[in-house]
Amino acid sequence: MKIVCCQLDIVWENKPANHDKVCALLDAAKAPADSLVILPEMFSTGFSMNVAGIREGMPPETESFLAATARRYRVFMLAGVVNAGADGRGRNETVVFAPDGNLISRYCKIHPFSFGGEAQHYAAGTDIETFQCQGFVVAPFICYDLRFPEIFRAAVRRGANLFIVIASWPTKRVGHWITLLQARAIENQAYVIGVNRVGHDPKLPYPGRSLIVDPRGEIIADAGIEEIAMTGEVDLKKVIEWRHEFPALQDIHPEYVKQT
Repeated sequence: MKIVCCQLDIVWENKPANHDKVCALLDAAKAPADSLVILPEMFSTGFSMNVAGIREGMPPETESFLAATARRYRVFMLAGVVNAGADGRGRNETVVFAPDGNLISRYCKIHPFSFGGEAQHYAAGTDIETFQCQGFVVAPFICYDLRFPEIFRAAVRRGANLFIVIASWPTKRVGHWITLLQARAIENQAYVIGVNRVGHDPKLPYPGRSLIVDPRGEIIADAGIEEIAMTGEVDLKKVIEWRHEFPALQDIHPEYVKQT
């Protein structure tokens, strides 16, 4: 399966400008039909706590853009959006649109970044989600979720063999980003794709370093530190072969892994 990782320098709280950036990157990448295109966490606004100012309205501006873009390029579109929650806080979500423009998955970040104040403004999700894409069982997660291996393990028990982590991960912890992406791949014998932003927001710089990591933990694509649409490929056969050759997942103690 072809992958396109759009590593954006996000324009702060400016949805139309960021939508335009995505189209420019996709035009440059010339993504084949049925590719999986991945955009960062809150790609159309930046990692903002201004829920009232950036959440999706009616009609939902960014989700409508993603659906139309999926149809235009005939690709799967996975991206981060903000919606309103029932308790007045936001929902930091990943949404996925198929090449026909239909929504096929919605995941809400289980671990809001409490250290950065996110939990005050965004409600935590409660469910792990998976969706089918070109033979893969894909589990999407968001940024701080990467530090919690138990949800990745629970997703593996539900069949996941490809993880997507979209993020606004700051420069000062980039070493953790790289190490944790590799660790999640190694321990779950799965592909892990991390898509981060570049540039600055009003508080922090961001390093990019979007990665595709194979099931053995090897980095097979690295987007570096510039705004770019990085292309790569994942091969389901390699997951199956490695899990057969080294069947460590068979030794999981299921009583310690909650399936949500």
